[in-house]
Amino acid sequence: MNHLKAIIIGAGMGGLATGIALRQSGYEVEIYDRVSELRPAGAAISLWSNGVKVLNRLGLGKEIASIGGQMDRMAYYSSTGEPLTDFSLSPLIEQVGQRPYPVARTELQGMLLEALGVDRVQLNSKCVAIEQDADSATAVFEDGRRATGDLIIGADGTHSVIRQYVLGYAVERQYVGYVNWNGLVPASEDLAPKDSWVIYVGDHKRVSLMPIANDRFYFFFDVPLPKGTPKPENYQTELSGFFEGWADPVQTLIQRLDPLKTNRVEIHDVEALPAWTKGRVTLLGDAGHSTAPDLGQGGCQAMEDAWVLANSLVTNNISVEDSLKRYEMIRKDRAADVVNKARKRSDVTHGKDPEKTQQWYADLKKEDGTDIMNAICKTILAGPLN
Repeated sequence: MNHLKAIIIGAGMGGLATGIALRQSGYEVEIYDRVSELRPAGAAISLWSNGVKVLNRLGLGKEIASIGGQMDRMAYYSSTGEPLTDFSLSPLIEQVGQRPYPVARTELQGMLLEALGVDRVQLNSKCVAIEQDADSATAVFEDGRRATGDLIIGADGTHSVIRQYVLGYAVERQYVGYVNWNGLVPASEDLAPKDSWVIYVGDHKRVSLMPIANDRFYFFFDVPLPKGTPKPENYQTELSGFFEGWADPVQTLIQRLDPLKTNRVEIHDVEALPAWTKGRVTLLGDAGHSTAPDLGQGGCQAMEDAWVLANSLVTNNISVEDSLKRYEMIRKDRAADVVNKARKRSDVTHGKDPEKTQQWYADLKKEDGTDIMNAICKTILAGPLN
């Protein structure tokens, strides 16, 4: 199917990666986003090896390595700073054949935009409707403009408009049960070793520090709270209250973070969808499978989507509709599995069943890294590029 034209709604990680993959396959690509300026949600993201492999395959291996953090070890501490487990990630990297890269979202988006070509993205384009016939699909924008192609890819995120078109009804996002604060701070040894992913756990809460490029840490705090807990004036006061008595590095982190550059997010996901595709229109990334961040797989799953979708279109010459159905068939169970596992993981971490969470804390003390790395490997190796 040569000379296809794809209209992509959404210029996030998934939309941009898909644009690159399709252009490299010889297709024409136009990307539209509702925002007036591309500013990614969230400070950083952990791209595990399955996501990185897609970028390698798209010819961006050198680029992602240069903006990714050097994460060689992983360590858990109790809330009071008692070491629970600390191990090298080398066995994991050897087993899956690629190191993971924690990376600032802004830098990842910049890298993808440069690879795609900035001129292929049109901002201030809010898609409000989709139309299709036997030969084409059209996105209709709020200002009356229209964009017509052979297919439309809804990469418009967790609040997707295209999802509603595909399913014929709106889907409610579900509150996973915790609030997450995230941001970036300069890396320093009084917070954590610069090559380690360090996690403090206790009272069903979590604090994490992860190295990203240019000598910075990506940090986050998790606290189980009722939905709609009002945002206070000051995040530092709020976090100091929630993490009173926690270890010194946690206190130092709270003092050092910039409250104006810290995000505070109620974490939601979306139940596995019955369908991703309707004729010439399909969903990709968070629009199709919005997941809690507890496996670090949200961005990686969008990358896998991008690769499989491009492949399905290139290798199949029956019809666009057939290619999209095949893409859905290959991806649907895999993505649903990640959403379900992330929610289960979140429940254990955040005290859904307090006994299970206590058991997890006890298990961490006996952990030499094998079980943790095996679980991560299993998730990575279930992806399409091994």
